[in-house]
Amino acid sequence: MMNSRHGNRSKRKKKIWFLILTPILVIGIVATSYAVSVSMSAKEAVNNAQQEIEGRETTNKSELREEVVDPNVDNISILFMGIDDSTNRGYGASHARTDALLLATFNETDKSVKVVSIPRDSYVEIVGRDFYDKINHAHAFGGIDMTVNTVEQFLDVPVDYYVRLNFNAFMSIVNTLGGVTVDVPFEFTEQDSEDVQGAITLQEGLQQLNGEEALAFARTRVDSDYQRGIRQQQIIEAIIKKSMSFESLTKFDDVFASIGDNLTTNMSFDEMMSFHDYILSGSTPEVEHLTLIGEATYIRNNAGQDIYYYKVQDQSLQEVKDSLQAHLDLNDTTSPSTTLTQPGSSDADGSQTNEIQLQ
Repeated sequence: MMNSRHGNRSKRKKKIWFLILTPILVIGIVATSYAVSVSMSAKEAVNNAQQEIEGRETTNKSELREEVVDPNVDNISILFMGIDDSTNRGYGASHARTDALLLATFNETDKSVKVVSIPRDSYVEIVGRDFYDKINHAHAFGGIDMTVNTVEQFLDVPVDYYVRLNFNAFMSIVNTLGGVTVDVPFEFTEQDSEDVQGAITLQEGLQQLNGEEALAFARTRVDSDYQRGIRQQQIIEAIIKKSMSFESLTKFDDVFASIGDNLTTNMSFDEMMSFHDYILSGSTPEVEHLTLIGEATYIRNNAGQDIYYYKVQDQSLQEVKDSLQAHLDLNDTTSPSTTLTQPGSSDADGSQTNEIQLQ
């Protein structure tokens, strides 16, 4: 009898339905057993979080796609947005800046995943505003729609799905899973989710982090945007590893419940569950991390302010584009050239850009 039970548990573990849903931040992981029905409350929580991207209400696809994708059979991409919509900021979710942006592509043939973390201060065209600015301002200007369009233009790949989570959702996921294990490279002190300075101090070394500590680890910018992106990827891997443990299987209803009001996505629950085949073997899928290499630069606006930006190198950007397009098995695409306004200059109608307000 004992052997039979153990065998059943082993088979059950190998039939996990798995999905990455986390953006540094806020990046949430959801899993469910193939043999056990997910509770209606979990399914309802995801379906209540639905918000379609503007312009796709009838087509259900990116303009960079010729046909509607099906995650059961097609290579697809997901944009993860982590936002800080705390009351301390004085704005709601629709006008918050993204604190983390990660694009993941999923190849159905070899069950591999590629992830690129886009530095929040990357100097890019803000689609719909007709000027260059920090990419994390796109969400403040135009919410989910402008962010998706800007990322598509920047990386030259379609964004099929998005998942937007705030800090509360990220911390809830980590806490519900019982914390995550991370190797902290050095001692540092960081503010907490309520912007209390010096509230979180992490020592160097391998340790288990709770939600607040994991958030501080993912957010800190004590060194560079490049290293910050690496730390965000470490957190993603730690959450994936923890979610794969057998003891975590019983917690996923709680995960869904904890992120309920803090999640927005255009993925249905059934579409999320289509990722089960990436994990049927019971092992973590191959994940390749891509890096956008760049350098710090300061550009003076019309108010005489020197604003910090992260300028991605052309060669690095092209290499990432090529890698993502190949992973999605796309034909070569070329973005149309446009005349853009530099930070601090006027829009076409003579109005001033918002760079001064959003630094």
